[in-house]
Amino acid sequence: MEGIEHRTVEVNGIKMHIAEKGEGPVVLFLHGFPELWHCWHNQIVALGSLGYHAVAPDLRGYGDTDAPPSIDSYTCFHIVADLVALIDSLGAEQVFLVAHDWGAIIGWYLCMFRPDKVKAYVCLSVPFIRRNPNVRTVDGMRAMYGEDYYICRFQKPGEMEAQMAQVGTEYVLKNILTIRKPGPPIFPKGEFGTGLNPNMSDDTLPSWLTDDDLAYYVSKYEKSGFTGPLNYYRNMNLNWELTAPWTGVQIQVVVKYITGELDMVYTSLGMKEYVHSGGFKQDVPNLQVVVQKGVTHFNNLEAAEEINNHIHDFINKF
Repeated sequence: MEGIEHRTVEVNGIKMHIAEKGEGPVVLFLHGFPELWHCWHNQIVALGSLGYHAVAPDLRGYGDTDAPPSIDSYTCFHIVADLVALIDSLGAEQVFLVAHDWGAIIGWYLCMFRPDKVKAYVCLSVPFIRRNPNVRTVDGMRAMYGEDYYICRFQKPGEMEAQMAQVGTEYVLKNILTIRKPGPPIFPKGEFGTGLNPNMSDDTLPSWLTDDDLAYYVSKYEKSGFTGPLNYYRNMNLNWELTAPWTGVQIQVVVKYITGELDMVYTSLGMKEYVHSGGFKQDVPNLQVVVQKGVTHFNNLEAAEEINNHIHDFINKF
């Protein structure tokens, strides 16, 4: 795919698959759920052709990267340790960081734990989430959105995997990747996807997700399964415990935050107010915010060229 190369590197006791292109300062791309390195293919080609070394791993548990079996092998410390080892293996002292969805959450942890490794951060979709010392993360989500909130539904080991298996890998991935419904993702217990994406068509894909793209995702998830990715969600309360020493921390890295105005995260309860009323800026003092008109959650795919331009314009200043 236009000069993208693939290799496996040993990091933090696991084998990690990375896709890369170009030479120069490293731009490290972190995917979310249920994505893979592939969600960045447009950005890898663009940045790898502009004098940068664009690198996108399959994160721990995803795609062609190892998936340790135990749930507690997927804490924020494990994932950040993988990335620090990856950065070191690339021979880079610092990287430009670009991340989306769960990758964005991990990106905030990387900026929190090892700001010396990040020159600047382009964050897509998920803003910094201030730690509430009085309420565990999933408990707070349950209180705010109810038991049918997707993160609450992902908590019980094996339950969601079984429901996904009932409807098939292609249905699951298509259902999530094409969602355009704003607001918190809610679906009742029972068959996977009920009410999650009511506008999903069985026949057509959006212009930014080709049949080949979907087939690639399906082939990798049929091989590796969903348990590794779901284990990220199952560690959210444990991450809350582990990060107690960072309560009240400010992120000092320079950040450009980009979200679609229809994004399911941005349109969840209280998020717009946090982003625009000073709370986000208080937690992340060196912050720029961009809201894309008419764009939904997967803005790295849906508005790829615009995202490429935002990334390049931002990191080109450093």
